[in-house]
Amino acid sequence: MDSFRSGADTLFILLGAIMILAMHAGFAFLELGTVRKKNQVNALVKILVDFAVSTMAYFFVGYSIAYGVNFFSSAEVLAQKSGFELVKFFFLLTFAAAIPAIISGGIAERARFHPQLAATALMVGLIYPIFEGIAWNQRFGIQAWLEASYGAAFHDFAGSVVVHAVGGWAALPAVLLLGSRRGRYSKDGSISAHPPSSIPFLALGAWILAVGWFGFNVMSAQTLDKMNGLVAMNSLMAMVGGTLVAVVIGKNDPGFAYNGPLAGLVAVCAGSDLMHPLGALATGGIAGAIFVWLFTLTQNRWKIDDVLGVWPLHGLCGAWGGIAAGIFGAQAFGGLGGVSLMSQLIGTALGVAIAVVGGVLVYGLLKITVGIRLDPEEEYEGADLSVHKISSTAERETSW
Repeated sequence: MDSFRSGADTLFILLGAIMILAMHAGFAFLELGTVRKKNQVNALVKILVDFAVSTMAYFFVGYSIAYGVNFFSSAEVLAQKSGFELVKFFFLLTFAAAIPAIISGGIAERARFHPQLAATALMVGLIYPIFEGIAWNQRFGIQAWLEASYGAAFHDFAGSVVVHAVGGWAALPAVLLLGSRRGRYSKDGSISAHPPSSIPFLALGAWILAVGWFGFNVMSAQTLDKMNGLVAMNSLMAMVGGTLVAVVIGKNDPGFAYNGPLAGLVAVCAGSDLMHPLGALATGGIAGAIFVWLFTLTQNRWKIDDVLGVWPLHGLCGAWGGIAAGIFGAQAFGGLGGVSLMSQLIGTALGVAIAVVGGVLVYGLLKITVGIRLDPEEEYEGADLSVHKISSTAERETSW
């Protein structure tokens, strides 16, 4: 029976890992559809290679920092319990690799390729695992302190803060250190639109992400005995709430329409196992509004050239999700309880602080040492030239 349970749990978490791996195709197509056509090749290559670098960084360094586990044992030891621990690494890797995938959307169209790979290795290998270990593995005693002080530890079931807020807030200093794309903002205050190159690709990316998100959330239970259909229902309701609010406030703009469900799904991750479905609907709806309003402010008033809006989408909606778990997860709002609003506020603030400091250190160091921005000529010609210099359109088509 134990052998069957181990095998079933291994299959369960493997399917989750595969679904989240597929989400990286969603990240790629969302960025592909949003950037200008000349930069589409770079977007596709960057997401794939970032994932490969993330795997190496997390395998050799990051996973050990977060969980104290390494993979230098014999094959016989590693294969115990149907290889559950190995597949668990694969599952958690797909979360970790979302950090550079998120950052990629913010810095698109003007970041140098190889320095970004170095940033990926540092973020996934050193920065992200610090907060992951705190939130999900009781590292450094912070969760124990929160529980003793406020009656409950910081709760983030599927990564509103651990993954999305950390990725979004780490992207903010990267975007600011890079500066805006050439021609985006003129000295007289006018703004060049730089419209998406393909709404169908953007929509495809959003759909892939939304479908994969049910693996992201539901399979965060990690074993079959802990799986709960409430998580799936709450994910659905938050997705719908984010969609409807974004469409209304965004005045039917397709970019807002397809980012609205993602905003709702980002926000519900933390409390998806605790909330009443109506609480999840409210959480997603508020997240949809946050994205539309803050994306507009950052682009038009604050002139922050965050290409895909990853700071409002992941950073702010992720932080809102951490706080929302403390509100709508409480029994007073129909939730299951066992959560503290104060712990959620402190845990969310800590995740944001680690992400911002990490982003400043990593991208600031790279900017000082090797540079992180494309040369003006390369940026003008197209950021895909930073990956592979091609002299003609015909060669580009055959080379890729």
